[in-house]
Amino acid sequence: MKYMLLVYYNEKEMSDAERDRCYVDSARLSRDLAAEGKFVDASPLQLIDTATSVRVRNGKKLVTDGPFAETHEQLGGYYLVDANDLDEAIGIATRIPVATLGTIEIRPVLEIPGLPTGGT
Repeated sequence: MKYMLLVYYNEKEMSDAERDRCYVDSARLSRDLAAEGKFVDASPLQLIDTATSVRVRNGKKLVTDGPFAETHEQLGGYYLVDANDLDEAIGIATRIPVATLGTIEIRPVLEIPGLPTGGT
C-alpha cells in the first residue's frame, strides 16, 4: 500500500546549514528506501514565503500570498512510500530527519481508478 508521509516543521527553527544537512540526510534516506524497494517519490518544498494559496468561492477565484493556514509548523515536503502496512510506514517516518524537529503525518493513498499514472 502507498503512504504519503507529510513533513511538517517550523522552518524558522532551522539555519541554512541545518537545512542543507537535512537535504543531504533526506537524499540518503531516499536512496536507502529505494534499495529496500519502498521508495516511490519524495521532495522538499520551497520555503513558505514562496507559497500561493488559491480558493474558489461562489465561482470567484481568490489568490493570496502565503500558505493556506497560519500554523506553528508548515508543510515542508513529502515522501511517497510503498509500505506493507501502517506499522512499516511509521517505521519509515521515524527515519525522516525532520521527525526530530517537527511532525510526520502519515496518510494512506486512496487509489482512484482512471487516474493517469507516472510520467509527464
